[in-house]
Amino acid sequence: MREHLHAEWTKLRTLAGTGRLLLAIVVLTVAVSIAASAVVSCASQGCGYDPAKIGLFGVQVSQAVVAVLAVLAITGEYGTGMIRLTLTAMPRRTGVLAAKAIILAGLTLIAGSVAVLASALAARRILLDNGFPADVLLLTSGPMLRAAVGSVLYLALIALFSVGVATAVRDSATAIGVVLGLLYLFPALILMIADDDWQRLLWQISPMNAGLAIQATTDLAGLPLSPWAGLGVLAAWATAALLAGGLLLRMRDA
Repeated sequence: MREHLHAEWTKLRTLAGTGRLLLAIVVLTVAVSIAASAVVSCASQGCGYDPAKIGLFGVQVSQAVVAVLAVLAITGEYGTGMIRLTLTAMPRRTGVLAAKAIILAGLTLIAGSVAVLASALAARRILLDNGFPADVLLLTSGPMLRAAVGSVLYLALIALFSVGVATAVRDSATAIGVVLGLLYLFPALILMIADDDWQRLLWQISPMNAGLAIQATTDLAGLPLSPWAGLGVLAAWATAALLAGGLLLRMRDA
C-alpha cells in the first residue's frame, strides 16, 4: 500500500489544477459563508436562523469544487490513457482505488479544515455585529464544534463519493454531472413535492440534505434525522459508490 500511496500522491501533486482547486475550496467556503452571514440579522425578540448553518453556508458551494477535484483525479488518467500504465505497474486494482481515495480524502480534510475554521471565525465576528448572541457562536461549544468538525468530514465524504462515481463512469463530464445531480437534485425535488411523507423520505435519503444535518445546532427535534445519522447517510452513499467503482474497476479494466 505504501507504493500505491506514493504513486498516487506523486500523480495528484503534479496534476496542474490540484493546487488551484484546493485553494478554491478554501476561498469559496470562506467567501460564501461571509456573504451569507452579512445578509442575516437577529432581532431582539429572537433569531430565526441557525448560526452554524449560516456561518458554514459556503460548504454547500465548495462541495462542487471538491467533487471536480476528485473526479478529475480519476478521469484524467482515463482521458490520457495513463490508467493502463498505472494498472500495469500496480495490478492490484483495489489498492490503486484505495490509495486514490485516501490521498484525496486527506487533501480534502486539510483544505476543509482551513476553510471551515476560517469561515467560522469570520462569520462569528459578523454575526455578533448583526445581533446574534455570543454564547451560541463559541466554536468550542458542543454544537458548534460538532457542526465544524462534521462539515470537514462532510467534504471528505463528498470526495470519496465522487471518487467512486468517477471510477465507475470514467468520463469527466458525466461523472461531475452525476455527482452534482445527486447532490442538488434531491433538494429541488423536495421543494416541488407537496406530500409531507415524500418530502421527509427524500430528505432522509438525500446525500446533501441528510449530510448537512451535521451543521444543525437549533431545532434538532424537528429534523428528519439526527445530525450524525444524517452524516451516516452520506457515508453510505460514499461507500456504495466506492464499492461499485471498485467492482467495475476489477471487472471492466482487468
